Amino acid sequence: MTTIEERYIILHPQSMLLFEQARGLFPDGVTHDARRMHPFPIYINFAEGCKKWDEDGHEYIDYIGGHGAHLLGHSHPEIVKAIREQIPKGTQYAFSTKLEIEWAKLVKDLIPSIQKIRFQSTGTEATLMALRMARAYTGKSKIIKFQEHYHGWHDYVMAGYTKGLGGIPKETLNTMIVLPHNDLDIVEKTLEKDSNIAGVIVEASGAHMGNIPILPEFLHGLRDLTNNYKVPLIMDEVVTGFRISKGGVQGSWDIDPDITTLGKVLGGGIPAAAVGGKEKFIDMIAMTGNQRHDNINRITHAGTFNATPIAAVAGIKALELVANSNVNLLANQAAKRFKQGINHLLSKIEIPGCATGLASIVQLRLNWAHSCDGEFCMVTEEDISKAQDPKTINLLRLALLNEGVHMGGHTQLFSSTHTDKDIDETLLAYEKALTEVRKERLL
Repeated sequence: MTTIEERYIILHPQSMLLFEQARGLFPDGVTHDARRMHPFPIYINFAEGCKKWDEDGHEYIDYIGGHGAHLLGHSHPEIVKAIREQIPKGTQYAFSTKLEIEWAKLVKDLIPSIQKIRFQSTGTEATLMALRMARAYTGKSKIIKFQEHYHGWHDYVMAGYTKGLGGIPKETLNTMIVLPHNDLDIVEKTLEKDSNIAGVIVEASGAHMGNIPILPEFLHGLRDLTNNYKVPLIMDEVVTGFRISKGGVQGSWDIDPDITTLGKVLGGGIPAAAVGGKEKFIDMIAMTGNQRHDNINRITHAGTFNATPIAAVAGIKALELVANSNVNLLANQAAKRFKQGINHLLSKIEIPGCATGLASIVQLRLNWAHSCDGEFCMVTEEDISKAQDPKTINLLRLALLNEGVHMGGHTQLFSSTHTDKDIDETLLAYEKALTEVRKERLL
C-alpha cells in the first residue's frame, strides 16, 4: 500500500464505514460506474458553489460538477429559490403546465436548429429517442456512430465498445456502424455503399466529453455529407449544450443538425434531458389521424417524470442565467487559468504532460510528450491509454482528495463559481499530489 493510500484511509473513516454498508447493497458498492474508486469512494453530504463537504467534514474544490450538470455551481441560490417555491405547489401533476412551454421556448431561443422539442429525464433516454426518430422518419435501420463516442448506456450506442456488453443481442449491435472519427472519406464511402442508413450520431466535441476531440471541419464536413445523402445528422449535446457556448457546439461552430440531444445543464442540476430538432423528425411522436401511420410508423413516448414542474422551474432559471449573464465566460476563464497554470506546473516540476480542452472542459494528459494548442490535442485511443494510465490517475485522484481537490480523472469540468483563488489553491494541491505520485514511480 502506498503512503498516499494510507493517508487517504486515515483521513476518511466515515466514508470507509459507509462503503462497507454500500458493498452489500449495490454492485461494486456504487450507483454509477464512474464512482468506483480504490480503496473506497468519498461520501458527500453538502455542496455549494464549487465546493462540497464529505461525511468526515473535509472540504473539496469540485471539478466533477455533477458529471457536467453544474455549469452554475452547486445549489445556485436562484435555482434553489425556484425549486423551494414550486415544491409546495406539487412535484408531478400528470398533466401539462405552462412551465414546460416557458422552458421549451428558452431552449429554442438558445439553439435555433430546434423547431420542436420533447423532454425526458436522462441523456440515455434522449439518444435512444433520437435514434428512433431517425429510423421512424427514414424507414431505415442502420445508424453510424464513431469509435469511443459516448451516448449513454442503452443497447444501440454501446456498439464499438469492448467492455460492458453483457445482455446486448448481436442483432442489435449489428444495426450500428462504428467508424473512426475525423475521417470524412470513410464516412462518405459508407454512405455511398449502404442505402439502409437512417442517421449519423456524433458526440459534439469528440469522444468522452472531447477527451479524443474532433475538429470543427469534421462536423461541417459531416453536415455536408449527410445533407448530400439525405441522412439525418444527430448531434449529441448532452454534455456540451449550453456549456461550450450559450448555443452549445452547434452555436459556437455554426452547425445546423437535424436532431439534437440535450441534458445536464438543461435541468439546472435536476434530472432532465430533451430531444429537439427539425419539426419533421420530432413530429414522429405526433398523432396524425392516419391509422396505419399512428399504429405502425409513429413513435410512442411516455415517461412519468418528463418535464415535471420541479425540473421545469430549475431548467428555466438555469437557461435564463445562461442566456442573460456571463456564466459561460466565467467558467471558461477559470478553465483557461487552470490550463495555463497546470501546463506551467508540469514544465516546472519536469513531468511530461499537458492540459487541453474546449471552453470549460479541460483534459489532463500525463506522461505525454506532445505539445498542444490549448484547445485541441489530437490523439488516438492508443495515445490516451498511455497518457491516462488508470493506476496513475487513481493514485493522483486519491492524492488530490487528500489535499482537498476532487478531480475528474482525466476530465475537469469548471463552473461559473470557480474563482481565481480556487484555481490557485487547486494548482498548489496538484503540485503536492503530483510530487507524491512521482515518489511512487508512476510519473
